[in-house]
Amino acid sequence: MPSPPRVPHRCPWCGDDPVYVDYHDREWGFPVADDRRLFEKICLEGFQSGLSWITILRKREAFREAFAGFEFERVARMGARDVQRLLGNAAIVRHRGKIQSTLNNASRACELAGESGSLAAGMWRGAPAPGARPKKQTRGSLLYMATSMESIALAKDLKRRGWTFVGPTTVYAFMQAMGLVNDHLHDCATREAAGKARERFMVPR
Repeated sequence: MPSPPRVPHRCPWCGDDPVYVDYHDREWGFPVADDRRLFEKICLEGFQSGLSWITILRKREAFREAFAGFEFERVARMGARDVQRLLGNAAIVRHRGKIQSTLNNASRACELAGESGSLAAGMWRGAPAPGARPKKQTRGSLLYMATSMESIALAKDLKRRGWTFVGPTTVYAFMQAMGLVNDHLHDCATREAAGKARERFMVPR
């Protein structure tokens, strides 16, 4: 009898949910320079506060439809009527503060993109130097890394600029997901691929 196919070793947080596994294998930790995706992620991290990420992930397409594909120039033009409309949308998280934060942050994203040339350039200024990261990322080490000096600094800068729902923990989760850091565990099958993608990546300037 042939041996069963070997299941790749993954970071334990993704479990065996197919949606989560696909997100882990194809997205999480791979560097992103696309302004729309970066804005989407920082907003969804805000919506995730107090909830599980899988809840947000399952609603991501509904969020995209509700917030104009997270094109921040369009979201910045939304107003009070849109807030009321979104509060009636059962397909997303109906939290007035988080909805208003997304509209506010869209305007702040326009400002940062105008100042830096792109939102990506503004966000990637907060990335740590690759050599500053642990050479071996373990489950134990990650327990003590809900924030970092860089996420604290970036959160502080964003708040100074008027962004909301961007605390150091939220910003660190954003950095992990968008590849500003590679926090796949050392024995995760995806760590090497994410690392090589980071090596090839041209940091936005």
